[in-house]
Amino acid sequence: MEVQFDPGFIQHLSAFIPSIQHVYGSLAQYKNFNQKKMQFRMYYPKIQSIIKTYIGFYLGCMLWALCIKQYKNADILNNLMFGGEYSEEETLSEVDFFRQYLEQFRKDAKYYLGIDLSTDENYIKITDAYREFLKINKGFVNTKTTDDIKIPEILKQPSDMDLISKEVDRVVENGQLSELIPLADMVL
Repeated sequence: MEVQFDPGFIQHLSAFIPSIQHVYGSLAQYKNFNQKKMQFRMYYPKIQSIIKTYIGFYLGCMLWALCIKQYKNADILNNLMFGGEYSEEETLSEVDFFRQYLEQFRKDAKYYLGIDLSTDENYIKITDAYREFLKINKGFVNTKTTDDIKIPEILKQPSDMDLISKEVDRVVENGQLSELIPLADMVL
C-alpha cells in the first residue's frame, strides 16, 4: 500500500514568514502613527486569516499522520524531505516564528487598534504539539513508511478516524484549512 505524505494541504498555503514580513514592511513605510494604524486595520483580517490557516495546517498535518499511521508499513509517496539533512533549528524555525508571532499579534492589536485579544489556548496547544511532532520526526528526513512516523504523546487517538479522514478530504477540496480547527478537541 502507498499513501501520500501531503493530502493536498500545501497548495492552499502561502509562506507565513514572508507574508508577515510583507505586512510589517508596509507598515514601516509610514512615519505617521495614524497612517500605521489605518494600514494595520486593513491588514488585520488578512493576518487573522493567515494565522487560522496555519493553525489548521499544523493540526491537519498531525491529523493526516494519525490517518495514515493506521496503514502498517505503507510506503509514503512524495515526502520531499526524505533523504535530506536534518537541522533542528531550520526545521523548527517557522513554527517558532509563528508561536512568537501569536504573542506579537496580540500586542500589535492592542497597540494599533486598542483591541484586547486573548490568544486561543487551542492555538497554543496545536502549535506546541506540531513543534513536538516536527522535532520527534526529525523533519521527516528519515520517514519512508508509515511505521517511521512518530506521534507526540500529547495527541490522543481519535475514536472516529473516518470523520477525520472525511474532514481532511473536504478541506483539501475547499481550501479552508482553518475548518479543521474544531477537530482539535478530538486529539488534544
